[in-house]
Amino acid sequence: MSADARVKELKLNLPPAQAPAGTYVPVVRTGNLIYVSGHGPKLADGTYLTGIVGKEISEEQGREAARQTGLCILATVQNYLGTLNRVVRLIKVLGMVNAAPDFERHPSVMNGFSDLLVEVFGENGKGARSAVGMGSLPSRIAVEVEAIFEIRD
Repeated sequence: MSADARVKELKLNLPPAQAPAGTYVPVVRTGNLIYVSGHGPKLADGTYLTGIVGKEISEEQGREAARQTGLCILATVQNYLGTLNRVVRLIKVLGMVNAAPDFERHPSVMNGFSDLLVEVFGENGKGARSAVGMGSLPSRIAVEVEAIFEIRD
């Protein structure tokens, strides 16, 4: 089943693609790779899921923020390519968690993102991944994710 069909089947609501909030572009293509700039968990109403995981919000809420960030990245990729069906596979993810100093389950939080990508792309939604804790993130967002995808013409 195609990625676009999976999005429909799963009844995923992709938010509008995020516009840059500074001097950068959301996607850069080189050859058959696209590099997607860092995205946060933006909701349809324009607000973000915020808070420090392990202090102000729970691990589960952090996981939901990572999933929402995945929806935002899918929206950007779809906007850039015109379809998610051009994605061959996820290559690499950097997941940054706005975490309390003693929080240690960053990979569990990032599973919210990774599980979504597997739902949409199957095994090709699994890529190399780093999940790290940060002392802060822009606008106090709970999670920020950047990704690299292989695409086809």
